[in-house]
Amino acid sequence: MKQQQSVSVNYQITIIGILFFIFGFITWANSSLIPYFKIACELGEGAQSFYVASAFFAAYFFMAIPSSYILKFTGFKRGMSLGLFVMGIGCLLFIPAAHARSYNLFLIGLFIIGSGLALLQTASNPYVTVLGPLERAAQRISIMGICNKIAGIIAVYVLGSITLKNADVIKEKLLTLSEAEKNIELNALISRVIQPYTLLAAILFFLAIIIFFINMPEIREDETATESTENKQTSIFNFPYLFLGALAIFFYVGVEVISYDSFTNFGEFLGYKLEVARNFPTYTGYALLAGYIFNIVTIPRYISQQKALLVLTLLSIILVFLTILTKGQTAVVCFLLLGFSNAVMWPAIWPLAIEGLGKYTKLGSALLIMGIVGGAILPPLYGKFSEFLNNKQTAYIIMIPAYLYILFYALTGHKLGKQKR
Repeated sequence: MKQQQSVSVNYQITIIGILFFIFGFITWANSSLIPYFKIACELGEGAQSFYVASAFFAAYFFMAIPSSYILKFTGFKRGMSLGLFVMGIGCLLFIPAAHARSYNLFLIGLFIIGSGLALLQTASNPYVTVLGPLERAAQRISIMGICNKIAGIIAVYVLGSITLKNADVIKEKLLTLSEAEKNIELNALISRVIQPYTLLAAILFFLAIIIFFINMPEIREDETATESTENKQTSIFNFPYLFLGALAIFFYVGVEVISYDSFTNFGEFLGYKLEVARNFPTYTGYALLAGYIFNIVTIPRYISQQKALLVLTLLSIILVFLTILTKGQTAVVCFLLLGFSNAVMWPAIWPLAIEGLGKYTKLGSALLIMGIVGGAILPPLYGKFSEFLNNKQTAYIIMIPAYLYILFYALTGHKLGKQKR
């Protein structure tokens, strides 16, 4: 019986791992789209190009709560299928957007993709939390993180090699062309995005059908609750640590998106060619992978998920200051190492914030997913700040308050309200 249960859990984790692979591929593709749209859509410096992140991650805020209600009708499994289908529609919108060379239409497509992902994440993250002991949840989420970041690294290489091929040559060439010649060159450049996103849409539709028909159990709403929780708590507002956790997710996602979406531009600022700098986000991906492996090996055997969050948040603060104060390759290394220290944050914050929610698990998951809107707000804020300072490096100081709040959550915030049980 135990062997059958183990096989069943491994099967379920494999399915969720595939979904996290999709999360990573689509999310990290944005780091290539930002410099690509900056050239192809003739965007200005600073915040405008970061609207890619804003459109994508804003969908999490607007769609997370509706997603929780959708899941009440569809269930978790069919909700995941629906999320994949919505993402496919968003990918297909890239075709008319490319033909029109319309940045706004691309942003709408990214918002639709983000909306599907909000539903998909609201459905899939609770699975990882409850498929085993809560104290080992950070381990399981780290395994999902490995799937996520491997996909992200692949996305940067694949999409970057397609969209940003010969980007430095094209940028120089555009300066010498007439307006008519420039439009021809830009139309050819923007068409590069059509084939990969059409293929991606087809894959998403195929997976939506597969998920719809495979056998996966529904999560019972009492699986994360204790008896005392079910008896005493009558409102989602009785869980202050949940709301504080959602804010921690907000700041974490914001700084992580800055750490890879701005890396290419930061590399150019430091004097690297775009052909070289476009691969810098993959370095963050490798560091994240190392961080997830560290989590799997050490949590909870050698260190609790709460203490790991505390220590690695302190490391993140140190690395940001070193990134600002150093130059060249040293600054690049310090910045990419943020991937390692960031790797513990989602795996540790999520189980600390969702513990004991019981019948409020779906709504609590939705509130945490809403926190992902940090990826929509902090990157363009960084862009604006870098414009104001006229310095992309010093502007990283904006990350420090975010890490200080996560430090508060690791120390105190995750406990507030739990002592009442």
